[in-house]
Amino acid sequence: MAEDESGFIPLVFSELPQKEMHRRATEFHELMDKRRTTRHFSSREVSSKLIETAVKTAGTAPSGAHLQPWTFVAIANPDLKMRIRRAAEEEEEKFYAERMPEAWEEVLTPLGTDYVKEHITDAPWVVVLFRHSQRQRSNGEWAPTYYSQESCGIAAGMFIAAIHNMGLVTLTHTPSPMRFLGEILERPEHETAMLLMPVGYPSESAMVPQLQRKALEEILIKKE
Repeated sequence: MAEDESGFIPLVFSELPQKEMHRRATEFHELMDKRRTTRHFSSREVSSKLIETAVKTAGTAPSGAHLQPWTFVAIANPDLKMRIRRAAEEEEEKFYAERMPEAWEEVLTPLGTDYVKEHITDAPWVVVLFRHSQRQRSNGEWAPTYYSQESCGIAAGMFIAAIHNMGLVTLTHTPSPMRFLGEILERPEHETAMLLMPVGYPSESAMVPQLQRKALEEILIKKE
């Protein structure tokens, strides 16, 4: 498709019949409604091609000024995963014992979380999402990125959906603080770790909290 002088190309869009739109919408909701976060992973191997495809899907997310302010680091190396786990548990143990606000503790306690992070070493892959706080301009100077937090949040959601769609599970883990991830994975200063996401198959004994999602009327307000 030819690019015009303005740098724009025609939008590729195929309109669907209303019935097909509703069918697709319902099927996708039913698929995603079965998604659950788990901390119990099998060590079964997962093809690196699947991880690559999930990251490519995440990379289609919209971003402020199309700066695409993200880097996904996918780790399968057992020694590196162990280094990350040890560092995460060191920080998390301090957080649970000393730094956790009471308001945060009251909502975490029913979920049964603690500072032990077996999922980092059990899962065949750990994917760390780094957010770019700055970008390098063509003249070599550094400038801020725009809406990078929102952009990376959207990309993370699309990654999670892609993982669930292919029949795997993941977990959004945010060890606090996360600076150690940049150090271990040797990322530049302008990249800030945002999420750590183990990816794989659930273990045969995987358990999840019995949760209830909010009803539609609790999350949607329509102004017709």
